[in-house]
Amino acid sequence: MAEFQLPKNSRITKGKNFPAPGGATNTKTFRVYRWNPDDDNNPSIDTYEIDLDSCGPMVLDAMIKIKNEIDATLTFRRSCREGICGSCAMNIDGINTLACIQPITEIKGAVKIYPLPHLPVVKDLVPDMDHFYAQYAAIRPWIRTQSAAPSDSERLQSKEDRAKLDGSYECILCACCSTACPSYWWNSERYLGPAILLQAHRWLVDSRDEATGERLDELDDPFKLYRCHTIMNCTSTCPKGLNPAKAIAEIKIMLINRRGI
Repeated sequence: MAEFQLPKNSRITKGKNFPAPGGATNTKTFRVYRWNPDDDNNPSIDTYEIDLDSCGPMVLDAMIKIKNEIDATLTFRRSCREGICGSCAMNIDGINTLACIQPITEIKGAVKIYPLPHLPVVKDLVPDMDHFYAQYAAIRPWIRTQSAAPSDSERLQSKEDRAKLDGSYECILCACCSTACPSYWWNSERYLGPAILLQAHRWLVDSRDEATGERLDELDDPFKLYRCHTIMNCTSTCPKGLNPAKAIAEIKIMLINRRGI
């Protein structure tokens, strides 16, 4: 029988326990992944008992309460908390989502919180997004043109052409979809992943962009695009309700049509 051993410091251990304040009757247990690169300890799961009567309704409210009132060492990202910026993306109860829009009451039992999967961890719930952002920069996400800009107005498009951007432009680059994709887990060095391909689709269908052929050339690669196996995890987990799998399929169709197959 084959035996496998995890690398040093990869086994998750039991961490600290922070009980609810005395007299609290409406409590919820939060089990949070903790890891500090400044010590030599294994990752751990700390347990916090939160009084929901003095806490907001979302998971992010509980995280802020823990940070402000219970354990100031807890590290996580957040910004506007309105489901737009994507900073508070994390794995909550086994699903990649935004902590700011995840109601506590929708989670049965203890709330289990981990960083986004398959990304290097900087500290606690903060993943290293450098590679993800480098991939985004690689598709050159801006309008690329050869013609001169109009002298008396911006570059215009019809309402019909503008509607083609719906379902793509709303992406907030939270990386929930890419980090839920098994193909991205195993091939992230070369496969762009659903979030970046959704962004690429947004520029391919923009009527103002004049680099469609060049963009398709850059995506016509066995790994950049074709590692997608339509598993649909990306669409299932997107907190904005977008469909990256559909966008990837449409890019493939554009390449097929260009070849005249």
